[in-house]
Amino acid sequence: MSINTVAHINLRGNARAALGFYRSVFGGDLAAVTYADAHNVQNPDEADQIMWGQVTSAEGFQIMAYDVPSARPWSQGESPFFVSVRGSDADEITGYWKKLSEGSTVLVDLAPAGWAPLYGMLTDPFGVTWVLDVAVEYDPA
Repeated sequence: MSINTVAHINLRGNARAALGFYRSVFGGDLAAVTYADAHNVQNPDEADQIMWGQVTSAEGFQIMAYDVPSARPWSQGESPFFVSVRGSDADEITGYWKKLSEGSTVLVDLAPAGWAPLYGMLTDPFGVTWVLDVAVEYDPA
């Protein structure tokens, strides 16, 4: 039995664009259900917005997103969180960083850090803060 952590991003009207962007960075499959698909339209103007969406890659990347309906309160960045992408291959992490950083605000350049061979932090065009790093294997002995 296994379990993984998946970030679920709450957006307003641009979940489809965000999921498409993340797929362009990490590859994989995009699945999306609109409010109309789910027969859960509360506002006709939002019928084609994403009620549930997900990108999943064979390499293990997974993220979910949806468009918060206008009837519910939402403010970008009001409940901040980080999405952590951690791997063992510096070239792979660097490749993701290059794609993800396009159009993003870099908070910490991807570079060696005291706790990791590579570490970087950025905020993407959708207001999501990402941390990418190369994991260090610790010897518990």
